[in-house]
Amino acid sequence: MQIDGYAVDILVQGYPGKTVCHGGLGWSTIVLIRGQGHVALVDTGGFGVRKLIMERLAHHGLKPADVTDLLLTHVHHDHCVNWTLFSRARIVVGASELAWAVDEPWGETSVPELYVRELAAWPTVHKAADSEEVLTGITVHSAPGHTPGHLIYVLSGRDREVIFTGDAAKNRAELVSRMADASYDAMMSKASIEKVWSFWQRRPGSVVVPGHDIPMVQRDGKTEYLSGREAAIKAWFGDDLETMTTIALTVA
Repeated sequence: MQIDGYAVDILVQGYPGKTVCHGGLGWSTIVLIRGQGHVALVDTGGFGVRKLIMERLAHHGLKPADVTDLLLTHVHHDHCVNWTLFSRARIVVGASELAWAVDEPWGETSVPELYVRELAAWPTVHKAADSEEVLTGITVHSAPGHTPGHLIYVLSGRDREVIFTGDAAKNRAELVSRMADASYDAMMSKASIEKVWSFWQRRPGSVVVPGHDIPMVQRDGKTEYLSGREAAIKAWFGDDLETMTTIALTVA
């Protein structure tokens, strides 16, 4: 989509699911924003998408070294760990989020301890304040609950806005129900979801890009997806490497 001098593309689709018996799934959204002299990513995904990030950037004629800015919503592993691929970029993260994450007990949460420790001292880190304009037309807003210092980013155009929610509102179900799963503080999460709605309803046609779902808009009071979902797993259930079973993870 085009928003006032910016091209916004979903680099990797987030997925609104949990595993049943294998811990966290962590398939998060990664967004590419280009314009105003910047090449930015909103979040960086986890280890499993490293090759995919490279391929998707190459599809747009880009290399990791071309990325000028990372806009991190929070520092759980599935959203931040690949900052090391873009170590020359300016890395925007919440000041309170980073301070909290550094003090988290090792091995007990979704914070990638060593990566966060390095990030806290990294020379290109920018510790953002609430309501700060971090790129031309893009402001950052405090949205705690999922983590204490979680941020959302709002790209404001003349006619509509794009709200990148990270895990303040992970998926359509959380947005519509106004309740959050996997929250450190349920009441804070609820307030943050209401903040997302306040931005979303300011202008018709505004788009929400959740942390674990595909973009959506409001039409006639209904929440509608803007694109189709792509998700599937291939598994070896047979006796040779050529035989694979494809399991679709989408619904009509």
